[in-house]
Amino acid sequence: MSSFADAIENITPAIYQSLKLAVEIGKWPDGRKLTREQKELTLQALIAWEAKNLPEEERIGYMGPQECGSKSEPVANVLFKSTDTLH
Repeated sequence: MSSFADAIENITPAIYQSLKLAVEIGKWPDGRKLTREQKELTLQALIAWEAKNLPEEERIGYMGPQECGSKSEPVANVLFKSTDTLH
């Protein structure tokens, strides 16, 4: 039996699409439901395959650059006027 790394090397783009659909709908192409273990292993295989074959922005879980929205636009202070003092 081959190792996990060997199995990843043998995944073609067509197999990748089939595995991805199986995880998304929770069923194999023949209609059988994926077990929890099958879903976990298949997702691990997809992530490993994507790391070698897809740019980062096309991989499972990619969320894009993360930046706090408040850095781009100042938020007006609605509680106090600039002339108010807090003491």
